[in-house]
Amino acid sequence: MKAVAMPTVSRVAVCGGTHGNELAGVYLVRERLKRRADGTEPVSVVTVMSNPRAVQLCVRYVETDLNRCFTRATLSAPVSETSPYEMIRSQELNALLGPKGSAQAVDLLCDLHNTTANTGLCLITYSDCDWICLHICKHLQREMASTPVRYVHFDIPLNEAYSLDSVGKHGFAMEIGPQPHSVVRSVIFSAMQEGVQLMMDWICQFNSGTLFEGGWVDVYTMVKNIDYPRDSETHVITAAVHPNLQDRDFCLLHPGDPMFLSFSGETLRYKGKEALYPFFINEGAYYEKGIALSLARKRRVEIPSVLVNKH
Repeated sequence: MKAVAMPTVSRVAVCGGTHGNELAGVYLVRERLKRRADGTEPVSVVTVMSNPRAVQLCVRYVETDLNRCFTRATLSAPVSETSPYEMIRSQELNALLGPKGSAQAVDLLCDLHNTTANTGLCLITYSDCDWICLHICKHLQREMASTPVRYVHFDIPLNEAYSLDSVGKHGFAMEIGPQPHSVVRSVIFSAMQEGVQLMMDWICQFNSGTLFEGGWVDVYTMVKNIDYPRDSETHVITAAVHPNLQDRDFCLLHPGDPMFLSFSGETLRYKGKEALYPFFINEGAYYEKGIALSLARKRRVEIPSVLVNKH
């Protein structure tokens, strides 16, 4: 693959508190806001506390999940004082950092998240051919010795992309776990801080003319979500994630492997036709969404060398 020249990444947004109880991002943003830009930064970085009301209350959201409010339809829907707070806030954020899909949008949007699942660090995006995001992932994989780094792809068109990171020209959620919600763990905070710093280092090197060699990145494309087994009448869950699967995010799940252990002691097995990679296993915030885990297909994606187009 021949080298690809790409525009300067001159405007970057770092957002935290999109979910108000995911505290590594909340505290990282607070730290960044304390150190106001002194004009010496080579890149213009805007740091945003996305959902201040939820952060104040230390809850995921106040009325509705802010990180599901960034589809084109929701962003263009009329709002009034009776609209859910997060719907109004999503339009404010779109005006500040977007508008989504426009030339005015920030060049790169990094939205900071935590999960209760044992995921390590994931960059979650809507593109499997965004060379900027893929190169940042490759850089993190090379530099972060103590944390596994993976690239997760949600195969959804931009119009239907529902999360805050979709507002930027390039964007991803930087998702790090395991960390309980409403708790900050120093090792998780430090990994997130390192991930953000390495992202900024890569952008500065790219903007200054460094050629980044191409190569290969493993991309995990989400295939489907699996719900907990439920009572057919009450819809109450009847099983928990099986101990053999718990905490084994991104370990291949084969047909017939134990998946759930029912509350009556019965092992329920994975009935899929193909082996897939589970992630977000037993995520605390997804009980309300009817998701016990997600399953992904892995493939190696070749990425070209990239350099900044100075013209």
